[in-house]
Amino acid sequence: MELTTIIGMLAVIGAMVFGITFSGGGLNIDLLLNFADGTSVFIVVGGTLFSMMVAFPLEAFKNIPKHIRMIIKKDNTDPYAYVGIITELSREARKRGLLALEEKAMGFQDEFLKESVLLIVDAIEPDKLKEWFEQKMYYLAKRNEDERRIYMQGAALAPAFGMIGTLIGLVNMLKSMNLEEGPEILGINMSVALITTFYGSILANCFFLPIANKLEIYQEKDILLKEMIIEGVVSIKEGENPKFIQEKLMNFIEVKALNKRRGGRAAPAAEPETSSGAPARGREKRKKK
Repeated sequence: MELTTIIGMLAVIGAMVFGITFSGGGLNIDLLLNFADGTSVFIVVGGTLFSMMVAFPLEAFKNIPKHIRMIIKKDNTDPYAYVGIITELSREARKRGLLALEEKAMGFQDEFLKESVLLIVDAIEPDKLKEWFEQKMYYLAKRNEDERRIYMQGAALAPAFGMIGTLIGLVNMLKSMNLEEGPEILGINMSVALITTFYGSILANCFFLPIANKLEIYQEKDILLKEMIIEGVVSIKEGENPKFIQEKLMNFIEVKALNKRRGGRAAPAAEPETSSGAPARGREKRKKK
């Protein structure tokens, strides 16, 4: 489990609860009741979700549970293991030819790695292979950008509906204002009107924006791994030296992490665990090489 996600969410809630209840040098839990208003919750949460239903098809909402699992589940993908596997495949291809890689590819759990290796086994020219990979990564990036858009739209809609709720409250307050009831009633009605703005800001900044940002980070990490796989299998197809392939793939990994992890040794050739997700960034890097 990704502890930073859980700890961050709990810390945000705790900080707000503390800020609300801390008064006069101590905690007053009763102050939380000042921020409880069912009508405001319905306006902000309901209005945001209903507007998102208008803006996006039903299929877009089906991916939300997958995204939540992605940002909560700890990513155990080891890029060094992929470097080791691809390097070993390049040595095997030099010794026994590309056809020998088919049997090894069938044992991979990572579907993208399996598909990529099987493609180079086929008699496809390297230029056409590169074009196919670029097209695949482009549409993969486009799909994942569309998936993140739902959270960015939610982050824009929630504060807007918070303001709408505030305007509704102010209009109702002014319409029913009676000077005979005194200024206390005016203060109570004003506080209720402002709560919707509070709810909208919370929903946008504590839910939608953090999810969108963390999802983008994980997807970029995954797409970089896929770009590394593509670079490796294309290099195998072109018959490059295994040692050169290994060093070229290491360029995809941060230098600091490389020095800390490798210590001058070759990367392991263990079977990697799979991951899910993706937007695209490494495509331009591969074009430059």
